[in-house]
Amino acid sequence: MCDSFIALADATLDGSLIFAKNSDRPAGEGQTVQGFPARQYEPGAIVACTYIEIPQASKTLSVLLSKIDWMWGAEMGVNEAGVVIGNEAVWTNLAPGQAALLGMDLVRLGLERGATALAAVEVITGLLQTFGQGGACANGDASFTYDNSFLIADVNEAYVLETAGKNWVAKRIDKGTANISNRLSIRAQYDLCSDGLREAVSSPDPAHQNSSIDFAARFSEASLTIEPGSREHWGAQYLAEHSGKISPQTMKDILQDHQSGICMHGGFETTASMVVQLHRDGAMNLWVVDDPHPCAGQYRQMRPFE
Repeated sequence: MCDSFIALADATLDGSLIFAKNSDRPAGEGQTVQGFPARQYEPGAIVACTYIEIPQASKTLSVLLSKIDWMWGAEMGVNEAGVVIGNEAVWTNLAPGQAALLGMDLVRLGLERGATALAAVEVITGLLQTFGQGGACANGDASFTYDNSFLIADVNEAYVLETAGKNWVAKRIDKGTANISNRLSIRAQYDLCSDGLREAVSSPDPAHQNSSIDFAARFSEASLTIEPGSREHWGAQYLAEHSGKISPQTMKDILQDHQSGICMHGGFETTASMVVQLHRDGAMNLWVVDDPHPCAGQYRQMRPFE
C-alpha cells in the first residue's frame, strides 16, 4: 500500500521542496521514528540488513527514519544532506525472489550512503543489481512479497525509481509535482535504466532492439493507467488543484484524507506519516505522526540534525 508525494519549488508556496508519505502496513504493526548518527567503518565491515548481510560503506550519513520495528530498513526518511526517500510496494509479473534486500532496506541504505538524490538512486540501483530484492514483507507471513518503487528527492530534483526484480528505470522530475502509489507507472520515457534491460526484454525485430522499453507494460501486473477513484488518482488531483501554493499543511491535509483512502483504516492501516520541507539555504522542517491514522493524530514537528 502507501502513497508518496513530492512538490518541487515551482509548485510550493515559498519555493521550498516538500515531500510527504503515508506508510500503510498490516494493522497493529509497530513503526517508530528513529535516528542513527553518521559513522565511519573499518575496511571489511559488514551490515546486517533484514535478511542478508552486505559490505558496509566506509562511512554513513546521519539519518532520521520512520522504521518498522521488526525490520532493519525503513519506510521513509531523510538524511543530514537533505535527501528524502519513500518506497511503495509494486506487484510485477516476475516470480518472487529469494530472501535478499527488502525495499525498506534499500530506503535506509540510500539515505545512509547518498548525499544527493542522484547519488541515492545510484546506491539503490547498484545494490539492487548486486544483491537483488526479495523476502517476506510482513512479519510471520512469508507469502506477502513485492517489488518496489521509490520517490527520491533533494532540494533541487526528484526521481521516480521503479523496479522489477533486478530490472529498473528512473525518471527525473525537476518541476511541478508527482505522486506514486502501488503500480509501475513509467512507460518508455525515462532517464536512466538498468544495465542489460534492453537485452532482458529485447524484441526479435532488429528495428526495435535499440528503442526504449515500455517498462510498465513489460513488467506490471496492475493497470497501466491511473484508475479513476484510486488513491493515486485522488493524490494527483489534490496536487494539481494546489499547484503553486502547496505548503506543508497542504501535504498534511492530503495524508489525512479519507475520501481518497489515502488515510487508510482496516486490515491494512496507515501506521505512520511524514512531511519533510527542504529549503535552498539548507534549512529543513519535518513533521511526523508515528501512531496509526494521521487523521486522528497530531503532526509533531522535529528539527533533525541540529
